[in-house]
Amino acid sequence: MKWIVLFFSLAIANFCENKKSLENFTILTNKKVFIPGDTLKISLKKANKLEYDSIAYYNDAKKIASIHEIGKKLGNKKITVRVFNKNNFVENSFNIKVFSPLTPKLFTYKIINEFPHDIKSYTQGLEFYDNRLFESTGLRGKSSLKEIEFKSGKVIRNLPIDDAYFAEGITLLNEKIYQLTWQSKIGFIYDLESFQLIDSFQYKKSVEGWGLCNNGNLIYKSDGTSKIWIIDPDSQEEIDFIQVTTNKSIISKINEMEWINGKIYANTYQFNKDIVLIINPETGSVEGVVDLNGLKKKVKNHPKIDVLNGIAYNKSSKTIFMTGKNWNKLFELQIIEKNNISKP
Repeated sequence: MKWIVLFFSLAIANFCENKKSLENFTILTNKKVFIPGDTLKISLKKANKLEYDSIAYYNDAKKIASIHEIGKKLGNKKITVRVFNKNNFVENSFNIKVFSPLTPKLFTYKIINEFPHDIKSYTQGLEFYDNRLFESTGLRGKSSLKEIEFKSGKVIRNLPIDDAYFAEGITLLNEKIYQLTWQSKIGFIYDLESFQLIDSFQYKKSVEGWGLCNNGNLIYKSDGTSKIWIIDPDSQEEIDFIQVTTNKSIISKINEMEWINGKIYANTYQFNKDIVLIINPETGSVEGVVDLNGLKKKVKNHPKIDVLNGIAYNKSSKTIFMTGKNWNKLFELQIIEKNNISKP
């Protein structure tokens, strides 16, 4: 990963040579949108002579020695320049966007199997654990946590969620089930085998609760924005985040997620209903886009049918399963890069 390079200069009109106090200044930059490897040029402009001892830079309130320390994560960046004179300082900030240097690869799908799915389930989260399928459903008064026999659609266990909560995504880690709620800023932790509630946790930094997945060590949480938060499963603290970014834009409304072979697969709620993004969990770069156009047409049409939502990876079969809100089918899919499709 290349870094953004900093070039700094002072552009000051010396209208008052004896001016000693610090005053506000204007920041000039060469542009507002960058990709890794670009040069960021910063100039400070002030009507009077700028007397200073040192200049410091901050990225989102964290002090950095150089622009290289912005790191390899993409998205919106707030850069603050602080100018010191003895014990005093003045500061000013500006915002830049760092886009991905990659053009996402395009993928399509092949249906391997179709299985029955409860048409009344407003699917919010879907995940396999040891070849067992678990599902979280939403809507206040209808939210639940289920274990499902995926081939038949039979519900093995069903835990209704209190009517006060609108349940969202789930993930399973270390014999525990983590479940989000939408706007209540609380998540629940259950024992895998008994479905007994053993703990809860608050979201202190993220906006809402949308989707969850994990890499075996850390939990990843979407909140309806462009951010995917990284959560310590022991403390449940939000310790960092990435922003989902393409080579052209920053993508918001990241929703249901699944960890598949080192990448995050995520759909976007109401942004584009028929795609799944393949996201680099270290940078936020969208490395692939799966076009699922036509999948919804294969389920029963009815007044309450809603968007694609529910991504689960079965490690036993090494295949991806997808469904949607109030869909009557669960699809087992093979994801295929479009360039690799054999021509007749």
